[in-house]
Amino acid sequence: MFGLISKGWRIAATGFCFSLFGLGGLFLTFIIFPMMTFSARDTKERELRVQGIIQKTFTIFCLTMKYTGAINYKITGGDILRKDSNCIILANHPSLIDYVLITSQLPQCDCLVKSSIWHNPFMKGTVKAAGYIPNNSPDDLLERCAQRLGEGNVLLIFPEGTRTTPGVESSLQRGASQIAVRTQTDIRLVHITVTPSFLTKEKKWYQVPDVRPFFHVEVKGKIAASEFTDSDIAEATAARRLNRRLNRELFPHNNKIEQQTNIEGYSGQITK
Repeated sequence: MFGLISKGWRIAATGFCFSLFGLGGLFLTFIIFPMMTFSARDTKERELRVQGIIQKTFTIFCLTMKYTGAINYKITGGDILRKDSNCIILANHPSLIDYVLITSQLPQCDCLVKSSIWHNPFMKGTVKAAGYIPNNSPDDLLERCAQRLGEGNVLLIFPEGTRTTPGVESSLQRGASQIAVRTQTDIRLVHITVTPSFLTKEKKWYQVPDVRPFFHVEVKGKIAASEFTDSDIAEATAARRLNRRLNRELFPHNNKIEQQTNIEGYSGQITK
């Protein structure tokens, strides 16, 4: 009985939190951010102020999810993340709120955003006001990323491009590696685990697990792009090498999945 009550409460708490998120996004888009347009001296100042507001509101949202009982979370190394500058932050993407959890730690954070977000009525005003970079224009994508990184900014990228499916081998797109190699920018790794899985691509927000999900955001070390570049090595080759390293570091579970697949295949051969 207690388990059913707890689960029902978490469904209600999750619904409340996402309603709050949507209404908050509309309030910021139509009330707060337009005020920034008139009060900021230039576009850069406006974007920095908007990103600062995003960090504060996301902190409040995360705490609301925690204290209503919807989720629990821990961020290890947030102080390290806040000191970073002129680097790419690369994170895996197991859930819907990964961006929110990471950005709640960063007063300044540019983000590479997929095109569908720019058509989301609750998010498009925020990503536009913050000066985020859409990933649907490859012609000027590298130039815009290089400009932001050259200004000392941090750039958040989820290299999988979409949320991962639990138990399925993750696939890392090469775009982040190409940006890092061509701009000679170091990469900070962030690893997120969710136990049990929650807010995945396959499930709706109200499909909560039997126990309260725990999100662990762990800030890892940096990988220097210069380790993979050499005057005699083509940029494409350097990007492939860096991508393989990132795959190993960011997705250690891929090795376990591969081993399990091999074991099952071997067992099947024996039974035959």
